[in-house]
Amino acid sequence: MKVAVAGCCHGALDKMYETLELLQRRHNVRPDLLLCCGDFQAVRNEADLRCMAVPAKYRHMQTFYRYYSGEKKAPVLTVFIGGNHEASNHLQELPYGGWVAPNIYYLGYAGVVRFRGVRIGGISGIFKSHDYRKGHFECPPYNQQTIRSAYHVRNIEVFKLKQLKRPIDIFMSHDWPRSIYHYGNKKQLLKMKSFFRQEVESNTLGSPAASELLQHLKPTYWFSAHLHVKFAAFMQHQTNSKDELPKATKFLALDKCLPHRDFLQIIDVDHDPSAGDSLEYDAEWIAVLKATNSLVNVTQASWTMPENNGLHAKWDYSVTEKAIKEVLEELNHDLKIPCNFTLTAACYDPSKPQKVQPVHTINPQTTEFCAQFGLTDINNRIQQAKEEASVQGEHEEEEEEEEVDSTGSAEEPSEYNTDNSGLSSINPDEIMLDEEGGDEDLSTCSVDPSPDHPPDFSTSFSDIRIMPDSMAVSSDDATDSTNEELEKSGASKHVEEKSLNERPLKRIGGNENGNSGIKKIKRRNQAIYAAEDKDKTE
Repeated sequence: MKVAVAGCCHGALDKMYETLELLQRRHNVRPDLLLCCGDFQAVRNEADLRCMAVPAKYRHMQTFYRYYSGEKKAPVLTVFIGGNHEASNHLQELPYGGWVAPNIYYLGYAGVVRFRGVRIGGISGIFKSHDYRKGHFECPPYNQQTIRSAYHVRNIEVFKLKQLKRPIDIFMSHDWPRSIYHYGNKKQLLKMKSFFRQEVESNTLGSPAASELLQHLKPTYWFSAHLHVKFAAFMQHQTNSKDELPKATKFLALDKCLPHRDFLQIIDVDHDPSAGDSLEYDAEWIAVLKATNSLVNVTQASWTMPENNGLHAKWDYSVTEKAIKEVLEELNHDLKIPCNFTLTAACYDPSKPQKVQPVHTINPQTTEFCAQFGLTDINNRIQQAKEEASVQGEHEEEEEEEEVDSTGSAEEPSEYNTDNSGLSSINPDEIMLDEEGGDEDLSTCSVDPSPDHPPDFSTSFSDIRIMPDSMAVSSDDATDSTNEELEKSGASKHVEEKSLNERPLKRIGGNENGNSGIKKIKRRNQAIYAAEDKDKTE
């Protein structure tokens, strides 16, 4: 079957789907599935805009709300992961995945699904070492820290994915797996993006968590986005035993969704002709979720996943064939994901702008999913933790109020506003992506639909390299890199605010300093879009 893969969408759904229609008209190519590698921006209304960690000038409604409201419907089944420019409050409603609009499915914090027998996995967000070992504790309304930490990858999701034993056909991550640039045209990459050089040469560009997953899962295809440049690589994996067949991964990073940019790719994937056209649950993944349910954590405390180090009674949470069979029996061998999309927030109305406040919402899709498989509803657990903390903290709050009264001043709870005052202009999660030189293709293949050059994925991969042991990234990388990451981000300490936890839970029923030399990676909110205005006028 034909699978279309898109880079950072940034809410431009109309443009993405129009490009697919153009492919069909010019080349008679109609994809059966569309995958998006993050920065999808499923923004439903003004409140969702407030939950995106971008400066006010970049908070645009875009076109997702039309698909959310039902005014439009995605012409092709769309599956996406989260990035670092998202309406985090919306996606947080679906920690295990779910429909954000008819025919548009979010994979959750991490997830695996099947379509026509093709096994598709993904992990949302970007890697930051200082949040990696925390639980999913954030909830709206967010403060200046949690609005960013909400989309940071957590070790629990990586741990779950590492329990998988069955082969993965396609895997998606937003940021690149660390070291992947050593398996493609690195010289050309640094020619276009010279400010990547320092991190590439020190082997610190990208996510060590994603690299760990790449080595473990060894998927046939791995797609990423985030750095706004197209890049292809081919990694031949080492085998663990003489009997193991050699495996290789074709990696492709996509550009952002803008005119005249290579943001879309079409590939042919072997599938099961006898399989239906519905998106399906993956039985092994459901079994893993059930097996790891006791590990769910919704606190800010750093914690370590079970390891075979003599400190844990159990460290292997991979599942048996029996456990997988039990899942199948629970579902009567019907793995079809129910089309149970439900509106959980008011939809944006251009004729009637509203000042909507972000609220913590439990999505009925998540409620149903957790009830069906006996899983912990993370958002419900967060709310319980908030209530318990509120009761325990009443006495302390009274003492603080007395101290404030004696001084005659107090720091007001900092609600997240629509202007830029609520956010520092420096965001440790952003990367300066200046456009150096032209838009020369790093993968040697064309994705821009033109009559003379139809998309060809097979020419993207020409280098085959064996990954040396010295490049292996251990799970300890996250800990060892903490100081480095904090230095890069310009944050000497992690400020924790107490505010913004007073709003009640709403339950819905029913249905990152440049110098004069080589540019360095700069992490700024505005910088990631530095070239967009220019691009749009070309």
